Amino acid sequence: MKKFFVSALLFAVTVSAYAHSAADTVAMTIAGKPVSIDEFLFTAKKNGETDLSDKKNLKAFVELFENYKLKVADAEAEGLDKTDSFKEELDKYRSQLISDHLSDRAGEEKVLSDEYARLNEVLDLTHILFFLPQQTVSKDTVAVYQQALAAYQRIQQGEDILKVGAELAKKDSAHVGYEQVRSFFPMRTVKAFEDYVYQMPEGAVSMPIRTKFGFHIVKLNRRIPNPGRRQVSHILISFAQDSVTRTEEETYKLAEEVYQKAVEGNDFAELAKKYSADKASAQKGGLLPVFGLGEMVAEFEQAAFAIKNPGDISQPVKTRFGYHIIKLEKNLGIQSFDEIKKSWYRQMSQGEWNFALHQSFDDRMKKEYNFVFHPEAYAELQAICNDYFPTDPKFFEQAKDLNKELMRIDTVSFAQNEFAAYIQRCPFSVKTYAGDFMKEVLDLCIHDVLSSMERKNLPTKYPEYKFLLNEYRDGTLLFAISNQKIWNKPAEEQAQLEADWIKELKEKYPVEVNWKALEKAVKK
Repeated sequence: MKKFFVSALLFAVTVSAYAHSAADTVAMTIAGKPVSIDEFLFTAKKNGETDLSDKKNLKAFVELFENYKLKVADAEAEGLDKTDSFKEELDKYRSQLISDHLSDRAGEEKVLSDEYARLNEVLDLTHILFFLPQQTVSKDTVAVYQQALAAYQRIQQGEDILKVGAELAKKDSAHVGYEQVRSFFPMRTVKAFEDYVYQMPEGAVSMPIRTKFGFHIVKLNRRIPNPGRRQVSHILISFAQDSVTRTEEETYKLAEEVYQKAVEGNDFAELAKKYSADKASAQKGGLLPVFGLGEMVAEFEQAAFAIKNPGDISQPVKTRFGYHIIKLEKNLGIQSFDEIKKSWYRQMSQGEWNFALHQSFDDRMKKEYNFVFHPEAYAELQAICNDYFPTDPKFFEQAKDLNKELMRIDTVSFAQNEFAAYIQRCPFSVKTYAGDFMKEVLDLCIHDVLSSMERKNLPTKYPEYKFLLNEYRDGTLLFAISNQKIWNKPAEEQAQLEADWIKELKEKYPVEVNWKALEKAVKK
Protein backbone atom coordinates (compact mmCIF):
# COMPACT_ATOMS: atom_id res chain seq x y z
CA MET A 1 0.00 0.00 0.00
CA LYS A 2 1.44 3.33 -1.06
CA LYS A 3 0.34 6.93 -1.13
CA PHE A 4 2.35 9.82 -2.44
CA PHE A 5 2.27 11.93 0.70
CA VAL A 6 3.26 10.33 3.96
CA SER A 7 0.88 12.49 5.98
CA ALA A 8 -2.04 10.87 4.14
CA LEU A 9 -0.89 7.54 5.47
CA LEU A 10 -0.61 8.63 9.06
CA PHE A 11 -4.32 8.36 9.74
CA ALA A 12 -5.15 5.65 7.22
CA VAL A 13 -3.17 2.79 8.73
CA THR A 14 -4.92 -0.41 9.61
CA VAL A 15 -2.95 -2.82 11.72
CA SER A 16 -4.47 -6.22 11.88
CA ALA A 17 -2.14 -7.63 14.51
CA TYR A 18 -4.09 -6.07 17.36
CA ALA A 19 -7.65 -6.50 16.13
CA HIS A 20 -10.11 -8.29 18.40
CA SER A 21 -12.18 -11.03 16.84
CA ALA A 22 -15.05 -11.02 19.32
CA ALA A 23 -17.02 -8.51 21.35
CA ASP A 24 -16.60 -8.37 25.10
CA THR A 25 -19.12 -10.25 27.22
CA VAL A 26 -21.83 -7.91 28.51
CA ALA A 27 -22.08 -7.52 32.29
CA MET A 28 -25.21 -5.36 32.25
CA THR A 29 -27.24 -3.00 30.11
CA ILE A 30 -28.14 0.39 31.58
CA ALA A 31 -30.40 2.85 29.75
CA GLY A 32 -29.92 0.80 26.61
CA LYS A 33 -26.10 0.95 26.74
CA PRO A 34 -24.15 -2.29 27.32
CA VAL A 35 -21.36 -2.44 29.90
CA SER A 36 -18.67 -5.05 29.29
CA ILE A 37 -17.41 -7.49 31.87
CA ASP A 38 -13.92 -6.03 31.39
CA GLU A 39 -15.09 -2.48 32.15
CA PHE A 40 -16.96 -3.66 35.23
CA LEU A 41 -13.93 -5.55 36.58
CA PHE A 42 -11.60 -2.65 35.75
CA THR A 43 -13.81 -0.29 37.75
CA ALA A 44 -14.05 -2.74 40.63
CA LYS A 45 -10.27 -3.10 40.80
CA LYS A 46 -9.79 0.69 40.69
CA ASN A 47 -12.17 0.99 43.61
CA GLY A 48 -10.30 -1.60 45.67
CA GLU A 49 -12.91 -4.34 45.32
CA THR A 50 -10.89 -7.53 45.52
CA ASP A 51 -13.31 -10.21 46.75
CA LEU A 52 -16.28 -10.10 44.42
CA SER A 53 -16.54 -13.88 44.51
CA ASP A 54 -18.55 -13.28 47.70
CA LYS A 55 -22.14 -12.82 46.46
CA LYS A 56 -22.89 -10.20 49.10
CA ASN A 57 -19.90 -8.10 48.03
CA LEU A 58 -20.77 -8.56 44.35
CA LYS A 59 -24.38 -7.49 44.87
CA ALA A 60 -23.30 -4.41 46.85
CA PHE A 61 -20.82 -3.29 44.22
CA VAL A 62 -23.27 -3.91 41.36
CA GLU A 63 -25.71 -1.62 43.19
CA LEU A 64 -23.08 1.13 43.46
CA PHE A 65 -22.06 0.65 39.83
CA GLU A 66 -25.68 0.80 38.64
CA ASN A 67 -26.26 4.07 40.50
CA TYR A 68 -23.08 5.53 39.01
CA LYS A 69 -24.05 4.61 35.45
CA LEU A 70 -27.66 5.77 35.93
CA LYS A 71 -26.44 9.23 36.94
CA VAL A 72 -24.20 9.33 33.87
CA ALA A 73 -27.18 8.34 31.71
CA ASP A 74 -29.15 11.20 33.23
CA ALA A 75 -26.33 13.63 32.45
CA GLU A 76 -26.36 12.44 28.84
CA ALA A 77 -30.14 12.80 28.67
CA GLU A 78 -29.78 16.43 29.73
CA GLY A 79 -27.14 17.03 27.05
CA LEU A 80 -24.22 17.70 29.40
CA ASP A 81 -21.98 15.60 27.12
CA LYS A 82 -22.70 18.04 24.28
CA THR A 83 -21.41 21.21 25.95
CA ASP A 84 -18.23 22.89 24.72
CA SER A 85 -16.69 22.89 28.21
CA PHE A 86 -17.17 19.13 28.54
CA LYS A 87 -15.71 18.43 25.11
CA GLU A 88 -12.71 20.65 25.84
CA GLU A 89 -12.08 18.94 29.19
CA LEU A 90 -12.32 15.46 27.64
CA ASP A 91 -10.04 16.42 24.75
CA LYS A 92 -7.40 17.63 27.21
CA TYR A 93 -7.49 14.36 29.10
CA ARG A 94 -7.46 12.32 25.89
CA SER A 95 -4.38 14.19 24.68
CA GLN A 96 -2.59 13.57 27.97
CA LEU A 97 -3.57 9.90 27.98
CA ILE A 98 -2.36 9.47 24.40
CA SER A 99 0.87 11.25 25.25
CA ASP A 100 1.47 8.87 28.17
CA HIS A 101 1.06 5.87 25.87
CA LEU A 102 3.09 7.34 23.00
CA SER A 103 6.25 7.56 25.03
CA ASP A 104 8.61 5.43 27.03
CA ARG A 105 8.75 7.15 30.42
CA ALA A 106 11.46 4.84 31.74
CA GLY A 107 13.57 5.54 28.66
CA GLU A 108 13.03 9.29 28.97
CA GLU A 109 13.94 9.18 32.66
CA LYS A 110 17.21 7.39 31.79
CA VAL A 111 18.09 10.01 29.16
CA LEU A 112 17.48 12.75 31.72
CA SER A 113 19.38 10.97 34.51
CA ASP A 114 22.36 10.25 32.22
CA GLU A 115 22.43 13.92 31.27
CA TYR A 116 22.13 14.93 34.91
CA ALA A 117 25.14 12.76 35.82
CA ARG A 118 27.28 15.05 33.67
CA LEU A 119 26.62 17.86 36.16
CA ASN A 120 29.09 16.20 38.53
CA GLU A 121 31.88 17.61 36.35
CA VAL A 122 32.61 21.02 34.88
CA LEU A 123 34.79 21.09 31.77
CA ASP A 124 37.49 23.63 31.01
CA LEU A 125 37.99 23.62 27.25
CA THR A 126 39.24 25.60 24.28
CA HIS A 127 37.81 25.31 20.80
CA ILE A 128 38.13 26.71 17.30
CA LEU A 129 35.02 26.82 15.12
CA PHE A 130 35.11 26.80 11.32
CA PHE A 131 31.71 28.05 10.28
CA LEU A 132 29.60 26.42 7.59
CA PRO A 133 27.22 28.70 5.70
CA GLN A 134 23.48 28.09 5.90
CA GLN A 135 22.03 25.16 3.94
CA THR A 136 25.38 23.73 2.94
CA VAL A 137 25.37 20.87 0.45
CA SER A 138 27.64 17.92 1.12
CA LYS A 139 30.36 18.64 -1.42
CA ASP A 140 30.85 22.18 -0.09
CA THR A 141 31.77 20.91 3.37
CA VAL A 142 35.01 19.38 2.11
CA ALA A 143 36.96 22.64 1.88
CA VAL A 144 35.87 23.70 5.38
CA TYR A 145 36.77 20.29 6.77
CA GLN A 146 40.22 20.44 5.17
CA GLN A 147 40.81 23.83 6.81
CA ALA A 148 39.78 22.40 10.19
CA LEU A 149 41.97 19.33 9.65
CA ALA A 150 44.99 21.53 8.89
CA ALA A 151 44.48 23.39 12.17
CA TYR A 152 44.18 20.09 14.04
CA GLN A 153 47.47 18.89 12.57
CA ARG A 154 49.25 22.08 13.63
CA ILE A 155 48.02 21.64 17.21
CA GLN A 156 49.02 17.97 17.19
CA GLN A 157 52.52 19.08 16.20
CA GLY A 158 52.77 21.22 19.33
CA GLU A 159 51.28 24.63 18.50
CA ASP A 160 49.04 26.21 21.15
CA ILE A 161 45.34 25.94 20.25
CA LEU A 162 44.59 29.51 21.36
CA LYS A 163 47.45 30.85 19.27
CA VAL A 164 46.28 28.90 16.21
CA GLY A 165 42.69 30.03 16.76
CA ALA A 166 43.68 33.69 17.16
CA GLU A 167 45.80 33.60 13.99
CA LEU A 168 43.07 32.00 11.86
CA ALA A 169 40.34 34.28 13.24
CA LYS A 170 42.47 37.35 12.52
CA LYS A 171 42.84 36.25 8.90
CA ASP A 172 39.17 35.38 8.39
CA SER A 173 36.94 36.42 11.31
CA ALA A 174 33.78 35.87 9.25
CA HIS A 175 34.44 32.14 8.95
CA VAL A 176 36.62 31.25 11.96
CA GLY A 177 36.11 31.85 15.68
CA TYR A 178 37.83 30.63 18.83
CA GLU A 179 36.95 30.61 22.52
CA GLN A 180 38.25 29.65 25.93
CA VAL A 181 35.41 28.16 27.98
CA ARG A 182 36.38 27.95 31.64
CA SER A 183 33.16 26.30 32.76
CA PHE A 184 31.25 24.10 30.34
CA PHE A 185 28.04 22.50 31.62
CA PRO A 186 25.51 20.10 30.08
CA MET A 187 22.43 21.44 28.24
CA ARG A 188 24.24 24.64 27.26
CA THR A 189 24.82 23.95 23.55
CA VAL A 190 24.05 21.50 20.72
CA LYS A 191 23.92 17.83 21.62
CA ALA A 192 26.58 16.65 19.14
CA PHE A 193 29.18 18.97 20.67
CA GLU A 194 28.28 18.13 24.25
CA ASP A 195 28.24 14.36 23.68
CA TYR A 196 31.72 14.48 22.19
CA VAL A 197 33.48 16.70 24.73
CA TYR A 198 32.12 14.84 27.75
CA GLN A 199 33.75 11.62 26.57
CA MET A 200 37.16 13.24 25.89
CA PRO A 201 40.11 12.55 28.21
CA GLU A 202 41.93 15.47 29.85
CA GLY A 203 44.53 17.07 27.59
CA ALA A 204 43.11 15.51 24.42
CA VAL A 205 42.57 17.43 21.18
CA SER A 206 39.64 16.35 19.00
CA MET A 207 39.57 15.65 15.33
CA PRO A 208 37.15 18.06 13.59
CA ILE A 209 33.69 17.61 15.17
CA ARG A 210 30.73 18.51 12.94
CA THR A 211 27.70 20.27 14.38
CA LYS A 212 25.04 22.41 12.74
CA PHE A 213 27.37 25.40 13.21
CA GLY A 214 30.36 23.90 11.41
CA PHE A 215 33.55 21.99 12.34
CA HIS A 216 35.07 22.30 15.83
CA ILE A 217 38.58 21.55 17.06
CA VAL A 218 38.39 21.08 20.83
CA LYS A 219 41.03 20.74 23.52
CA LEU A 220 39.80 19.51 26.87
CA ASN A 221 42.05 21.26 29.36
CA ARG A 222 40.61 20.01 32.65
CA ARG A 223 37.76 18.12 34.26
CA ILE A 224 36.73 19.88 37.46
CA PRO A 225 34.48 18.39 40.18
CA ASN A 226 31.38 20.59 40.26
CA PRO A 227 31.51 22.60 43.50
CA GLY A 228 27.83 23.46 43.30
CA ARG A 229 26.50 26.99 43.71
CA ARG A 230 27.15 29.93 45.97
CA GLN A 231 25.26 32.95 47.15
CA VAL A 232 27.34 35.85 48.35
CA SER A 233 27.07 39.50 49.29
CA HIS A 234 29.77 41.89 48.16
CA ILE A 235 30.99 45.45 48.50
CA LEU A 236 32.59 46.88 45.37
CA ILE A 237 35.15 49.64 45.80
CA SER A 238 35.59 50.79 42.22
CA PHE A 239 38.38 52.74 40.58
CA ALA A 240 35.85 55.43 39.67
CA GLN A 241 32.76 56.25 41.72
CA ASP A 242 30.43 59.25 41.90
CA SER A 243 32.62 61.34 39.55
CA VAL A 244 35.67 60.52 41.71
CA THR A 245 38.59 58.75 40.05
CA ARG A 246 40.93 56.85 42.36
CA THR A 247 44.36 55.41 41.79
CA GLU A 248 44.71 51.69 42.31
CA GLU A 249 46.56 52.35 45.56
CA GLU A 250 43.76 54.63 46.83
CA THR A 251 41.12 52.08 45.79
CA TYR A 252 42.89 49.26 47.59
CA LYS A 253 43.40 51.39 50.71
CA LEU A 254 39.69 52.19 50.95
CA ALA A 255 38.78 48.55 50.28
CA GLU A 256 41.10 47.45 53.09
CA GLU A 257 39.49 49.96 55.48
CA VAL A 258 36.00 48.69 54.65
CA TYR A 259 37.19 45.09 54.98
CA GLN A 260 38.53 45.80 58.48
CA LYS A 261 35.19 47.33 59.49
CA ALA A 262 33.42 44.18 58.22
CA VAL A 263 35.64 41.68 60.05
CA GLU A 264 35.44 43.77 63.24
CA GLY A 265 31.69 43.12 63.31
CA ASN A 266 30.14 46.09 61.56
CA ASP A 267 26.93 45.22 59.73
CA PHE A 268 27.95 44.04 56.26
CA ALA A 269 24.66 45.08 54.67
CA GLU A 270 24.97 48.63 56.01
CA LEU A 271 28.57 48.82 54.80
CA ALA A 272 27.44 47.74 51.34
CA LYS A 273 24.75 50.43 51.24
CA LYS A 274 27.30 53.07 52.28
CA TYR A 275 30.39 52.12 50.26
CA SER A 276 29.51 49.77 47.37
CA ALA A 277 29.68 51.08 43.81
CA ASP A 278 27.35 48.24 42.74
CA LYS A 279 24.17 50.18 43.44
CA ALA A 280 21.80 47.37 42.39
CA SER A 281 23.14 44.93 44.97
CA ALA A 282 23.92 47.66 47.55
CA GLN A 283 20.20 48.28 48.00
CA LYS A 284 19.92 44.61 49.02
CA GLY A 285 22.82 44.78 51.44
CA GLY A 286 25.24 43.62 48.75
CA LEU A 287 23.32 40.39 48.09
CA LEU A 288 23.89 38.79 44.65
CA PRO A 289 21.82 36.06 42.93
CA VAL A 290 22.88 32.43 43.31
CA PHE A 291 25.61 31.48 40.81
CA GLY A 292 27.81 28.58 39.76
CA LEU A 293 31.14 28.27 38.01
CA GLY A 294 31.51 30.31 34.84
CA GLU A 295 28.93 32.94 35.71
CA MET A 296 31.19 35.55 37.32
CA VAL A 297 34.53 37.07 36.30
CA ALA A 298 37.33 34.63 37.04
CA GLU A 299 38.96 36.47 39.98
CA PHE A 300 35.65 37.07 41.76
CA GLU A 301 34.54 33.50 41.18
CA GLN A 302 37.80 32.01 42.46
CA ALA A 303 37.62 34.04 45.66
CA ALA A 304 33.92 33.27 46.24
CA PHE A 305 34.40 29.51 45.89
CA ALA A 306 37.47 29.61 48.15
CA ILE A 307 35.40 30.81 51.14
CA LYS A 308 34.54 27.76 53.21
CA ASN A 309 31.95 28.77 55.78
CA PRO A 310 28.80 30.95 55.54
CA GLY A 311 29.45 34.26 57.26
CA ASP A 312 33.18 34.29 56.41
CA ILE A 313 34.48 37.34 54.54
CA SER A 314 37.25 37.46 51.93
CA GLN A 315 40.07 39.96 51.83
CA PRO A 316 39.72 42.54 49.02
CA VAL A 317 39.78 40.84 45.62
CA LYS A 318 40.82 42.74 42.50
CA THR A 319 38.86 42.49 39.23
CA ARG A 320 38.62 44.87 36.28
CA PHE A 321 35.80 46.62 38.15
CA GLY A 322 37.78 47.39 41.28
CA TYR A 323 38.21 45.65 44.64
CA HIS A 324 35.50 43.37 46.04
CA ILE A 325 34.92 42.36 49.64
CA ILE A 326 32.94 39.11 49.52
CA LYS A 327 30.83 37.52 52.25
CA LEU A 328 29.59 33.94 51.81
CA GLU A 329 25.85 33.71 52.55
CA LYS A 330 24.99 30.19 51.37
CA ASN A 331 27.07 27.23 50.26
CA LEU A 332 24.69 25.37 47.95
CA GLY A 333 25.21 22.04 46.24
CA ILE A 334 24.32 20.95 42.73
CA GLN A 335 20.63 21.26 41.96
CA SER A 336 18.82 17.98 42.66
CA PHE A 337 17.52 15.81 39.83
CA ASP A 338 13.92 16.54 40.84
CA GLU A 339 14.61 20.30 40.77
CA ILE A 340 16.06 20.26 37.29
CA LYS A 341 14.37 17.47 35.34
CA LYS A 342 11.16 19.36 34.43
CA SER A 343 13.01 22.27 32.86
CA TRP A 344 15.45 19.92 31.12
CA TYR A 345 12.57 17.82 29.81
CA ARG A 346 10.98 20.93 28.30
CA GLN A 347 14.32 21.87 26.77
CA MET A 348 14.90 18.38 25.40
CA SER A 349 11.42 18.30 23.90
CA GLN A 350 12.60 20.78 21.30
CA GLY A 351 15.04 20.35 18.44
CA GLU A 352 17.69 17.67 18.24
CA TRP A 353 17.48 16.68 21.91
CA ASN A 354 13.96 15.40 21.26
CA PHE A 355 15.30 12.51 19.21
CA ALA A 356 17.20 11.25 22.26
CA LEU A 357 14.05 11.49 24.40
CA HIS A 358 11.85 9.34 22.19
CA GLN A 359 14.61 6.96 21.01
CA SER A 360 13.62 4.14 23.36
CA PHE A 361 9.94 4.46 22.35
CA ASP A 362 10.85 4.38 18.65
CA ASP A 363 13.14 1.36 19.13
CA ARG A 364 10.35 -0.58 20.84
CA MET A 365 7.79 0.39 18.22
CA LYS A 366 10.15 -0.60 15.38
CA LYS A 367 10.24 -4.13 16.81
CA GLU A 368 6.49 -4.32 17.33
CA TYR A 369 5.69 -3.00 13.85
CA ASN A 370 8.40 -4.98 12.05
CA PHE A 371 10.33 -1.94 10.84
CA VAL A 372 12.55 -2.57 7.79
CA PHE A 373 15.02 0.00 6.44
CA HIS A 374 17.05 -0.16 3.21
CA PRO A 375 20.38 1.71 3.60
CA GLU A 376 21.24 1.37 -0.09
CA ALA A 377 18.03 3.18 -1.07
CA TYR A 378 18.77 5.90 1.46
CA ALA A 379 22.33 6.26 0.10
CA GLU A 380 20.87 7.18 -3.31
CA LEU A 381 19.00 10.07 -1.69
CA GLN A 382 22.11 11.07 0.24
CA ALA A 383 24.04 11.33 -3.02
CA ILE A 384 21.67 14.08 -4.18
CA CYS A 385 22.69 16.06 -1.05
CA ASN A 386 26.09 16.53 -2.70
CA ASP A 387 24.54 19.16 -4.96
CA TYR A 388 21.16 20.18 -3.53
CA PHE A 389 19.80 20.94 -0.08
CA PRO A 390 16.82 18.62 0.66
CA THR A 391 14.32 21.50 0.84
CA ASP A 392 15.45 22.80 -2.57
CA PRO A 393 12.82 21.99 -5.25
CA LYS A 394 15.71 20.78 -7.42
CA PHE A 395 16.35 18.06 -4.84
CA PHE A 396 12.85 16.71 -5.41
CA GLU A 397 13.27 16.97 -9.17
CA GLN A 398 16.24 14.64 -8.85
CA ALA A 399 14.46 12.28 -6.44
CA LYS A 400 10.95 12.09 -7.88
CA ASP A 401 11.75 9.14 -10.16
CA LEU A 402 13.47 7.12 -7.42
CA ASN A 403 10.84 4.58 -6.40
CA LYS A 404 12.73 1.86 -4.53
CA GLU A 405 11.33 0.91 -1.14
CA LEU A 406 13.11 3.04 1.46
CA MET A 407 11.41 1.55 4.51
CA ARG A 408 8.47 -0.55 5.57
CA ILE A 409 6.51 -0.12 8.78
CA ASP A 410 4.06 -2.96 9.31
CA THR A 411 2.05 -3.10 6.10
CA VAL A 412 3.01 0.39 4.92
CA SER A 413 5.76 0.80 2.36
CA PHE A 414 7.52 4.12 1.74
CA ALA A 415 9.40 4.70 -1.49
CA GLN A 416 12.35 7.07 -1.89
CA ASN A 417 10.28 9.66 -3.75
CA GLU A 418 7.56 9.56 -1.09
CA PHE A 419 10.11 10.49 1.55
CA ALA A 420 11.50 13.21 -0.74
CA ALA A 421 7.98 14.65 -0.95
CA TYR A 422 7.69 14.51 2.85
CA ILE A 423 10.92 16.52 3.15
CA GLN A 424 9.52 19.25 0.90
CA ARG A 425 6.50 19.81 3.10
CA CYS A 426 8.05 19.09 6.50
CA PRO A 427 7.91 22.07 8.90
CA PHE A 428 11.39 21.48 10.29
CA SER A 429 14.18 23.80 11.28
CA VAL A 430 16.80 24.05 8.56
CA LYS A 431 20.10 22.53 9.56
CA THR A 432 23.41 23.69 8.23
CA TYR A 433 24.55 20.50 6.58
CA ALA A 434 22.32 18.80 4.00
CA GLY A 435 22.99 15.24 5.17
CA ASP A 436 22.27 16.07 8.82
CA PHE A 437 19.03 17.79 7.88
CA MET A 438 17.78 14.83 5.85
CA LYS A 439 18.66 12.36 8.60
CA GLU A 440 16.73 14.36 11.20
CA VAL A 441 13.69 14.61 8.92
CA LEU A 442 13.92 10.84 8.38
CA ASP A 443 13.93 10.26 12.15
CA LEU A 444 10.96 12.59 12.48
CA CYS A 445 9.06 10.80 9.73
CA ILE A 446 9.64 7.39 11.30
CA HIS A 447 8.56 8.70 14.70
CA ASP A 448 5.42 10.28 13.24
CA VAL A 449 4.33 7.10 11.47
CA LEU A 450 5.08 4.85 14.44
CA SER A 451 3.19 7.21 16.76
CA SER A 452 0.23 7.35 14.40
CA MET A 453 0.03 3.58 14.19
CA GLU A 454 0.28 3.22 17.93
CA ARG A 455 -2.35 5.94 18.48
CA LYS A 456 -4.79 4.16 16.16
CA ASN A 457 -4.30 0.87 17.96
CA LEU A 458 -4.42 2.14 21.55
CA PRO A 459 -8.04 1.10 22.27
CA THR A 460 -7.47 -2.49 21.14
CA LYS A 461 -3.86 -2.90 22.17
CA TYR A 462 -4.31 -1.43 25.65
CA PRO A 463 -7.83 -2.04 27.03
CA GLU A 464 -7.04 0.14 30.04
CA TYR A 465 -6.70 3.12 27.69
CA LYS A 466 -10.31 2.78 26.62
CA PHE A 467 -11.47 2.21 30.19
CA LEU A 468 -9.48 5.16 31.59
CA LEU A 469 -10.82 7.49 28.92
CA ASN A 470 -14.37 6.29 29.52
CA GLU A 471 -13.91 6.51 33.28
CA TYR A 472 -12.79 10.14 32.99
CA ARG A 473 -15.67 10.91 30.63
CA ASP A 474 -18.26 9.39 32.95
CA GLY A 475 -16.64 10.93 36.03
CA THR A 476 -16.78 14.41 34.49
CA LEU A 477 -20.46 13.96 33.62
CA LEU A 478 -21.17 12.54 37.10
CA PHE A 479 -19.59 15.59 38.72
CA ALA A 480 -21.60 17.99 36.54
CA ILE A 481 -24.97 16.30 37.07
CA SER A 482 -24.39 15.74 40.82
CA ASN A 483 -23.48 19.37 41.29
CA GLN A 484 -26.61 20.36 39.44
CA LYS A 485 -28.96 17.95 41.27
CA ILE A 486 -27.46 17.62 44.75
CA TRP A 487 -24.33 19.53 45.70
CA ASN A 488 -25.61 23.04 45.10
CA LYS A 489 -28.46 22.39 47.55
CA PRO A 490 -28.35 22.86 51.36
CA ALA A 491 -26.24 20.20 53.07
CA GLU A 492 -29.06 18.99 55.30
CA GLU A 493 -31.19 18.21 52.22
CA GLN A 494 -28.59 16.38 50.16
CA ALA A 495 -29.05 12.84 51.56
CA GLN A 496 -32.78 12.82 50.85
CA LEU A 497 -32.33 14.44 47.46
CA GLU A 498 -29.80 11.72 46.61
CA ALA A 499 -32.19 8.94 47.62
CA ASP A 500 -35.11 10.47 45.71
CA TRP A 501 -32.92 10.97 42.64
CA ILE A 502 -31.76 7.33 42.61
CA LYS A 503 -35.35 6.13 42.94
CA GLU A 504 -36.39 8.35 40.03
CA LEU A 505 -33.49 7.11 37.87
CA LYS A 506 -34.38 3.44 38.43
CA GLU A 507 -37.93 4.13 37.32
CA LYS A 508 -36.78 6.20 34.38
CA TYR A 509 -34.05 4.00 32.88
CA PRO A 510 -34.15 0.19 32.40
CA VAL A 511 -31.40 -1.91 33.97
CA GLU A 512 -30.59 -5.52 33.06
CA VAL A 513 -27.83 -7.33 34.97
CA ASN A 514 -26.22 -10.47 33.52
CA TRP A 515 -25.69 -12.15 36.87
CA LYS A 516 -24.60 -15.44 35.33
CA ALA A 517 -21.78 -13.80 33.37
CA LEU A 518 -20.74 -11.67 36.35
CA GLU A 519 -20.59 -14.57 38.78
CA LYS A 520 -18.55 -16.58 36.29
CA ALA A 521 -16.15 -13.70 35.68
CA VAL A 522 -15.42 -12.93 39.35
CA LYS A 523 -14.57 -16.58 40.06
CA LYS A 524 -11.68 -16.58 37.58
